[in-house]
Amino acid sequence: QVQLVESGGGLVHPGGSLRLSCTASGFNLDYFSIGWFRQAPGKEREGVSCINNSDDSTYYEDSVKGRFIISRDNAKNTAYLQMNSLKPEDTAVYYCRCSKIQLGRPPRDYWGQGTQVTVSS
Repeated sequence: QVQLVESGGGLVHPGGSLRLSCTASGFNLDYFSIGWFRQAPGKEREGVSCINNSDDSTYYEDSVKGRFIISRDNAKNTAYLQMNSLKPEDTAVYYCRCSKIQLGRPPRDYWGQGTQVTVSS
């Protein structure tokens, strides 16, 4: 059964850190690009960071550059989002997404269930 499970969310003070994990089962993460998204109350879901599967190039939304780090451990079939210097505006439900384009076949696209991150004093 294909499944993505996020963990690591919680309540943290401004300036604190959290590390989110996204563990895949039922497929190999090696062949997928991975993205982290977030959705704050009353707002649309937005992309935060992504890492591609070909050369592990990483990309970040401007507001998190220099604070967040995306990584992957294919041996553990897990992706991570290290979040440092957290701000109240980072408060949101964070989702991971794994996607793969397959020429001549339907794309594969999986989402996790989300994990709540709350930054508050």
